[in-house]
Amino acid sequence: LERQRRLQVPAEYFLLTFTVPGELRPLAVRHARGVYAALFSAAWATVQTFCRNDRQLKGEAGAIAVLHTHSRRLDLHPHVHLVMPGASLDARSRRWRTKTGFLFSHKALAKVFRARLLAALKREGLSLPASLPPTWVVDCKRVGNGDKALVYLGRYLYRGVIREADILACDTCGNGQVSFRYRDSHSGQMKVRTLSGADFLNLLLQHVLPKGFRRARNYGFLHPNKKGLIALLHWVLRIAPRPPADTSRPPLLCPCCGSPMQILRRRIPPATVQRRESVPAAETVV
Repeated sequence: LERQRRLQVPAEYFLLTFTVPGELRPLAVRHARGVYAALFSAAWATVQTFCRNDRQLKGEAGAIAVLHTHSRRLDLHPHVHLVMPGASLDARSRRWRTKTGFLFSHKALAKVFRARLLAALKREGLSLPASLPPTWVVDCKRVGNGDKALVYLGRYLYRGVIREADILACDTCGNGQVSFRYRDSHSGQMKVRTLSGADFLNLLLQHVLPKGFRRARNYGFLHPNKKGLIALLHWVLRIAPRPPADTSRPPLLCPCCGSPMQILRRRIPPATVQRRESVPAAETVV
């Protein structure tokens, strides 16, 4: 989150969501790597095309893309979120252009995205279902300076698909059922879903990505190799990069008296390093 905040540019940000229809979800289960890679490429190619053809932008886009594979009920629901500034860089004329209020038509985005994704899946040699819906879902909304959207996406990157606190019951001695809570996307109310232990495990395992697959990606002028360009843009527009958020470590409380403890030293656990005299002392708290 700190790294992305340093790459933020002076423009209004938009959150675009590209969703795979239900007919393609079984294909995503069998060929996760190919389908998810095609989903990333099709979403970015669609945004890039619209940005280059737009009358106000007419340049290279930049976006931060994050893959989500589950709904709030933990069902398979692959979709890609793109946090994108309404801005572009024109390499030929060396111009920085911005756009506010309205970015792109979500209906036009959906049509182009559908064609690009189906073409990408065919290039992968995957057999498509016989019938596919003619209308797909792409959402595009304003998110201000992008802070809240980045926090929202970052919250799902380095944790499991469900918090342990949301698992309400796990009956290991009786019928082996698991109950967990979730917030309904339509009513906003908390609901409880109960499954057998095997079904619950299957629900979780279908969201495990292929080994080495990157869930978050940067494109265009927000790619990591464009840091110099972003720094130059900040200098030309006389904009100071956003300060990093407060990431101080929460205090460790003493289990006896409840007072905060102070870390004196840290070291790698001895089981993971070779024995030698230069190994520092273990982390000690007082």
